[in-house]
Amino acid sequence: MSSPHPVHDSVGGGGCSHSWTYVLSVNSDAPAGALRPTDSKPARRSLLRGALTGAAALGAGLAVGAAAPATAATNHRPRPTTPDEALRELAAGNARWRTFREKHPDETHRVRQELVSGQHPFAVVLGCIDSRVPPELVFDQGLGDLLTVRSAGEVLDEAVLGSVAYGVLELDIPLVLVLGHQSCGAVRAAVEAEESGEKLPAHIQYLADQIAPAIDHTTEGDARIDATIDANIRLVHDRLAAEPDLAAKVSAGELAIVGARYELTNQLVHRIA
Repeated sequence: MSSPHPVHDSVGGGGCSHSWTYVLSVNSDAPAGALRPTDSKPARRSLLRGALTGAAALGAGLAVGAAAPATAATNHRPRPTTPDEALRELAAGNARWRTFREKHPDETHRVRQELVSGQHPFAVVLGCIDSRVPPELVFDQGLGDLLTVRSAGEVLDEAVLGSVAYGVLELDIPLVLVLGHQSCGAVRAAVEAEESGEKLPAHIQYLADQIAPAIDHTTEGDARIDATIDANIRLVHDRLAAEPDLAAKVSAGELAIVGARYELTNQLVHRIA
């Protein structure tokens, strides 16, 4: 299956007077079959998602305004300083990952020494604990590039919220990406617990309770799991967007909060919210 072609989307709104053009520069000339292998069964919609462009693409539909603070002194690579730039870099990195063209940036001795004095990541990635979805690999980023916060099913509790807020308010990070994924075990556990009425062991029930408001009630079976994964991404996205301190940054054009999903079958990250 070929990769999506570049997506161009000129957008505005959101209280901003600027118009921004987005390009999802996914390589479409990769050799046939040059995608990472997986032993997961394809989700019902995964192949369709892989072909989608337009609004579903990671870099599409983001309205931003004023730039975030200037590039930090530790400048091993030009640091994205706006939501637009940060989202572009993540999209480009995911394209490299999908087609085995990783650069493995920011791993040199010089970078490691520079990072001793401080960090200047350009994106917060709030993702699941699943071992198949490590953000630094999925987005082909290196040391000091991403502030990663991970919990099962991207569950948002006070510790997770505080970690995200620290990145935005203390480190001036211009992008928060909520990253869910295909075949999420935490979501499946929550759905199956609701269906059976049984309590889950130890603290796992807490995770199920937090995911429960996102459970889809219009479908069944694997389709229900799939729909709940998307709904859970939107739920976490909306909760973050409702936080006053973060909302103020969004209104000022200094921050974007984006919900996205990673497909295990084709390694594509695409936008959900």
